Amino acid sequence: MGWARTALPGLDPGTLSRLDALPPMHLPKGQILFNPGEAARGFAIVLNGRVEVFLTGPTGRDILLYAVEPGQSCVQSTLGLLGGEDYTGEAITATECDLVLVPKDTFLALMDGSAPFRHFVFGAFAGRMQGMMALLERVAFQKVESRLARALLDRAIGDRVEATHQELATIIGSAREVISRRLEALSKRGLVRLDRGVVTLTDRPGLARLAEIDAPSVT
Repeated sequence: MGWARTALPGLDPGTLSRLDALPPMHLPKGQILFNPGEAARGFAIVLNGRVEVFLTGPTGRDILLYAVEPGQSCVQSTLGLLGGEDYTGEAITATECDLVLVPKDTFLALMDGSAPFRHFVFGAFAGRMQGMMALLERVAFQKVESRLARALLDRAIGDRVEATHQELATIIGSAREVISRRLEALSKRGLVRLDRGVVTLTDRPGLARLAEIDAPSVT
């Protein structure tokens, strides 16, 4: 059985056969998939792992726009392939990844000729846009402490978050100095313990309550 039949159930046999002919690629953590200003070469389908897409502002500060995991799509690639726009963000593998790159001509042919494939692409695109609207609402209206609490809860493995202050700042769209001050405040309140490169969650219920303050209504 090919990868497409497992990753994209429900597609028509012709589309599955065409996709199964494309070989999966194994990429190491830290591999750059695209940079700002590059043209979209294809549509990436993540089979295993996680790809993160960042946007860099004029000041050089980064923000994590979204992550692509199995079953999800890259909105920048979709826009680039359908609208001809160059990438404005940067995509990097956050873990080891297995993915398939559907070339531009194959992608456009399937969009024209396969209703199930078109439904998959637009369904994933709609879900991604909804997530980006939630990100915009959080950055615009939710307090830094609440966004930081949510990021810590989402990133924790057990009770540990292995991330630098700069990485946490990028995730929630803030500055490293701001995150350092907020983490110190959370530590003084007994919600976390700080060590070099590691944040230990010591009061999950308290962080969960903080994360819900001014939480966006868009999900």
